[in-house]
Amino acid sequence: MAGDTAAPRVKAGERNVLVTSALPYVNNVPHLGNLIGAVLSADVYARYLRQRGVNCVYVCGTDEYGTATETKAQQEGVTPSEICDHYFKIHSEIYEWFDISFDHFGRTSKPYQTQIVQDIFRQVNEKGMIQKGELEQLFCERDKRFLADRFVRGTCPQCTYEDARGDQCEHCGRMLNPSELIRPKCSTCGSEPVSRTSKHLFLDLTTIQSRLERWVEETSKRGDWNSNCIAMTQSWLRDGLKPRCITRDLKWGVPVPLEGYTDKVFYVWFDAPIGYISITAELMPEHWKEWWQNPRNVELVQFMGKDNVPFHTIVFPSALLATEQEWTMVHHLSTTEYLNYESGKFSKSKGVGVFGNDAKNTGIGVEVWRYYLMSNRPEGADSVFLWSDFQAKNNTELLNNVGNFCNRAITFVSKFFDGEISAVSLSSEDERFLEQVNEALNAYIKAFDKVQLKSALRHAMTLSSHANTYMQHNEPWKHVKVDKPRAASVVSLSCNVVLLLNALLEPFLGTRFSNKVLGMLGLSRDARYTRIPDTFSLMLETGHKIGSPELLFSTIDDKTVAALKLKFAGAQDDSTRIGHLNITDAGSVGAAAAAAAAKAEGAFQLDLRVGRIVEVRESADSDKLYVGKVDVGEGESGGANAARNFVAGLRDLYKLEELQGRTVVVVCNLQPVQLGGIESQAMLLTAEKKKSCVLLEVAPECKPGDQVATMAVPYLRSALLLDRKGFQNASKPFRVGASGKVFFQKEFELGVLGADGAFHPISAGDVGEGGKLNFTLGAHARMTTVLRAVRQRLTFLERLQDFHCRFRRQVFVKIIVDLDHGCVDASPKALHLHKMEKAVWRIASHFDSQILFTSFEHFVAAANHTWRRSAHLDVVFPDFLAIIHGVECSHLVDTHRRHLKNVCNLIHGSQGKPSSALSLRKIERGNHG
Repeated sequence: MAGDTAAPRVKAGERNVLVTSALPYVNNVPHLGNLIGAVLSADVYARYLRQRGVNCVYVCGTDEYGTATETKAQQEGVTPSEICDHYFKIHSEIYEWFDISFDHFGRTSKPYQTQIVQDIFRQVNEKGMIQKGELEQLFCERDKRFLADRFVRGTCPQCTYEDARGDQCEHCGRMLNPSELIRPKCSTCGSEPVSRTSKHLFLDLTTIQSRLERWVEETSKRGDWNSNCIAMTQSWLRDGLKPRCITRDLKWGVPVPLEGYTDKVFYVWFDAPIGYISITAELMPEHWKEWWQNPRNVELVQFMGKDNVPFHTIVFPSALLATEQEWTMVHHLSTTEYLNYESGKFSKSKGVGVFGNDAKNTGIGVEVWRYYLMSNRPEGADSVFLWSDFQAKNNTELLNNVGNFCNRAITFVSKFFDGEISAVSLSSEDERFLEQVNEALNAYIKAFDKVQLKSALRHAMTLSSHANTYMQHNEPWKHVKVDKPRAASVVSLSCNVVLLLNALLEPFLGTRFSNKVLGMLGLSRDARYTRIPDTFSLMLETGHKIGSPELLFSTIDDKTVAALKLKFAGAQDDSTRIGHLNITDAGSVGAAAAAAAAKAEGAFQLDLRVGRIVEVRESADSDKLYVGKVDVGEGESGGANAARNFVAGLRDLYKLEELQGRTVVVVCNLQPVQLGGIESQAMLLTAEKKKSCVLLEVAPECKPGDQVATMAVPYLRSALLLDRKGFQNASKPFRVGASGKVFFQKEFELGVLGADGAFHPISAGDVGEGGKLNFTLGAHARMTTVLRAVRQRLTFLERLQDFHCRFRRQVFVKIIVDLDHGCVDASPKALHLHKMEKAVWRIASHFDSQILFTSFEHFVAAANHTWRRSAHLDVVFPDFLAIIHGVECSHLVDTHRRHLKNVCNLIHGSQGKPSSALSLRKIERGNHG
């Protein structure tokens, strides 16, 4: 961590900027979304300020108090203090590897925090802004404790979002108290808490509101807050502020210094923002007030995720205003939306996504991670981490653009001019090139001064592109043979541009990258060479000896990407818990990729377990189906209550009594599906060949939950669930052998490794050699069940039409917002289908039928296809309505099959062709002939 530097003092008559990033919770490991949302973004901005000669301090630290820490300590069997020490070390190591340039990275559990929080509380109390009252609090009888806001989940009373937190609804943004939630539940154990009364202290936000509103009005204009910050703040003010409880019934926190309340601690959202002040005091005990009580000479710029905005624009400023003292309050807030991972969210518990400690172990340089995160920063909308995009940005933008230019310029000087910079003689073409350089430099500075970080990076990359074009067009490799002075001038000018480009990229790529480039140019680290100037000038003197060229970036190949994608798809070991190693040294990308690829190629992706059918009955909706429950070893004592639901098309093959209590092989990592009104959470595995179909047979000594695998090849556990196509791909390597045994990849026998160490083979009965594995749901039963579910959804068209209207409205709103922010290239194409897909799936979640989900997928695919061809969405939407209309209004199974075939032809075969459109119009008219 390039931090904990000598504390800078405020300089009179100069620009002084205090930069903070939201304090990360200490109780877990930060993932890439946490990094880009606050810490990395603030680091980029602070670096820019320093390189522009601005007097700047950047502080951050771990947020260590509160219920989250107590709970984590309880889970790991240690004290809260021990959990804080452990995770603070992990955070510090992660930020050090990511080359974060804190002036100080501190902790809120330090004595300065207690002292300053209690001082501010006393000042607020003396001004009469603290109220006493009672709070109806939720108490978990199972865990024997009062529940903090964030440990209660329930339905929001305003928007009816079903997973709102007790302090704030993430869906509509409303500030809540846990008692306001409908059907609240303890987020730790899931039980329903009871209400108990407890006396507490409240910050009188109602009295403070008028002062706060004036401050917001002035500061949001002066600090150029973005529209999202203003909208979230105004929505709270518009609803009217109410007294806010600032105490909690906990032990781990800053004690309340008031008689009668000394058994309580301050609520985390009262004390945590004060952590910015106390961490600054850790850095400069004698001079922290120069920065925090000096609003006329210091600008405060804060970075955070969007969910933290109200606490930094409402709660924290209100507490400072209530003291009636002079405080340095926020000037500008830079906020981000959410960064998601591939097709879902980051999850440490499930091992999904790249966390801070994982990035180092990939062997990929920190400059690549920093660049990708900043280029994908979710500024105006949520963004997604995609390994394919990560690879493309490294190979195309860093390697082929930046790396190619720097290496060519330096290598040419080294090879043809004895490593010495020559005199530069500017031609008219050179002058035009330098105009482009200064134009990009000027745009870069303007973007940074507006805290538009992603835009600034884009301008730096534009400069690099201009430089590549200049080098390519002037062809010094040809001039060196016929006009050596011209070649020398071109490459020497290019080396000077390399120096400028390095300075522009240092905020984004970090010090280690910058030092590498400086070394290639034969320079030691000096502020002259890293300063970002107003205009370009020649910094390398004639005769200057450069260093040796080296590769700045390496290609990331497809095999590496596939291996890394698989590695971070789920169920990784958590090496960050107490008792485990934290961050280990990484090998090369190639070694890591080779190991992961070997593991991937040698494993199968089906989670097969021994199951015992504990309940089975005939389906009332189908004469082909059984429904029941199968124990797969997930409960403490087995039985129906601990079992998974299943639906099986076996009534033509097995009698009811043959299935009751039977031991079977169960596929446990398929996506749940609704069949006949039952959610099937597991499928019974069969072996099939021609007309022969039998359930796989398991040795009687095997127990429910035993893993079905091979002795030589492991099951590669993943949190990702397979759809039907995924199952088909994963089951291809399985075949029945000559003896009725089942083999993986034709040589590894499938079986169960029992507790006694014996290997018990799986049998396919009398199914002939070459038989395949499948799960038990016949085609006719699937079709009948699905179509029955479709016909029951009579309001489906209304919901779709409502979605269409909302989507079209989003298109125009997005364009207007983009134009308002100066994004002149905003267009419907730039809308991406990412938001549309989220809206689609939100609607789809209301329906049971698999065919509706499938139809939605088809709609998105068709819309995406049409969108790329610049056609209007209306070209696709009526066709989709026609498909659904045709399916819902028909009554014959054969007709349904014909319609589904038309859907497949449209999506997978002849998208947009007249013949498909004709078929769909026939469906819409009800002409099924």
